[in-house]
Order: sequence, then structure tokens, then C-alpha cells
Amino acid sequence: MLKSMTGFGRYELATLERKFIIEMKAVNHRYCDLNIRMPKKLGFFEAAIRNLLKNYVQRGKIDMFITYEDYQENKTALRYNKDLANEYANYFETIAQQLGLVNDVTVSKIARCPEVITLEEQTMDEEELWKQLEETVKGAAQKFVETRIVEGDNLKVDLINKLDGMLVLVTAVEKRAPEVILDYKNKLEARVSDLVSGGFVEEQRIAAEIVMFTDKASINEEIVRLTSHIMHMKKTLLEGENVGRKLDFIAQEMNREANTILSKANDLLISNNAIDLKTEIEKIREQIQNIE
Repeated sequence: MLKSMTGFGRYELATLERKFIIEMKAVNHRYCDLNIRMPKKLGFFEAAIRNLLKNYVQRGKIDMFITYEDYQENKTALRYNKDLANEYANYFETIAQQLGLVNDVTVSKIARCPEVITLEEQTMDEEELWKQLEETVKGAAQKFVETRIVEGDNLKVDLINKLDGMLVLVTAVEKRAPEVILDYKNKLEARVSDLVSGGFVEEQRIAAEIVMFTDKASINEEIVRLTSHIMHMKKTLLEGENVGRKLDFIAQEMNREANTILSKANDLLISNNAIDLKTEIEKIREQIQNIE
């Protein structure tokens, strides 16, 4: 299926622990230019995100925006160091015995000793985090591709209509081309008759002039090639995705043939049709720039 390089996709995923929002937008570009904006906390996932997006995007300038909220970001937990508490209690008891004092140590006093009870940030489960981030990236990418396909279908319809219109112009040129040669022969024969009646004629020169004009004005090969390029482009449009570069090359060849027809034209109707062909080809080339 044909895809446009312009598109937009948005996907949101929320759990009890965190929330992801990802938006993607793109415009046409010769290559794949991916720019990802995300919180630093997710920076180590960038390579994995880029590899994942290769399954969805081949060309275009793509901007991805990742919004992340961690509901556990400031959540901490108490940690009790039992071994250290026992060590403190033993030392207090030893001090009391050595100095002949009453051991008045209470639980609250031991709890206030350094490192017995500490605040500890909960560790982040990277595997679980990536699983949720991956799901969000895929969701946004799928929505993004869907909009590209819709736009691509619209482009395909419009381009095929333009190509059909070009075939009408080519047919008109093809029909007129032999008439131009015939008109020239008739005019030349009339000149020959005048020269003969006046007693001045160079038959070999006249024959050579007819041959030279015929060779110079003949556009049969250009018509055949241009028709072939038009049909090739229509077939390519119907073939599938990732054909943007190929279509651009075909359009260049079409323009080359139209230029040659215009340069050889010795007739107003052919010249006007050739100009119209060049105009349509330029419109097609502009639209092709938006195809992936």
C-alpha cells in the first residue's frame, strides 16, 4: 500500500505506577530523519526505540514526543538493618558492664542509631518499564502509519487521474504528429510546383530537405517512451509501499521525453500539448516528494 510521508499518531498508556503519552508527526524528507524528545530518565531506551521504529518508518522527517509521569518517583520505603541493630545493642551492653552502669537502652534509642533504620528509594523495574514503553511506542507508530496510509491512498487516486490526463495529451500529440509531416510535404510540393513553373528546381535538394525535416520532426520514439513511463508509473503506484524514490526517477524520465517533444515541435498544437505535459509532470513530481 502507498504511504504518504506526512502523518500523525498519538497513543496513551496509564497504569497504577506510571503514565506514558507518545505523539509522532512527520513531513517529507529524502531520508529517514528521526528526532526523539523524551525525559532523561528514559534516555537509555533510545536505541531500542529507534530499532523498533524501523519496522514502521523508512522515509520522512519524524518528530516523536514522549511524556512520562512516574507516580512512584518520590516513593520511598523504610529499611531495617537487623544485624546492625544487634551490634549496637551488644556494644551498649558491653559498655554498661565495663563501666558498671545500668543498661537503659530502649528500642527507640537503638532505632535512632545511624543506619539502623533508613529511607530507601524503590528501585525501578527496567524490564517492566520497557514493556509498557514499547507498547506505547507501537501504539503511536500504528496510529501514525494509519494516517500515512489514508493520505497515501488520496495521493494515489490524484496521481492516477493526472497520469490518465497525460495519456489523453500524448494521444493528441501522437494523432497530430503525422499531420505535421503531411502539411510540410504539401507546402513543399507547392513550392516545388512554383519553382518548376518558373524554370528553377533542384530535385535532389528538395528530396533531401523532406528527409531532413522528417527525421528532425519525428517524435514517434519519444511518444512511445513517454507512454511507457506513464504506464510504468501507474503500475508502480498500484504495486505497494516504499516506492517514492522509484517514482521520482520515472518522473525525471517523463520530463526528459516531454522536453524533447517540445524542442522538436514545429506545430502550435503539439507545442501546447507538450507544455501541458510538462506542467502536469511538475505537479506529479511535487506530489511524489510526499510519498514514502
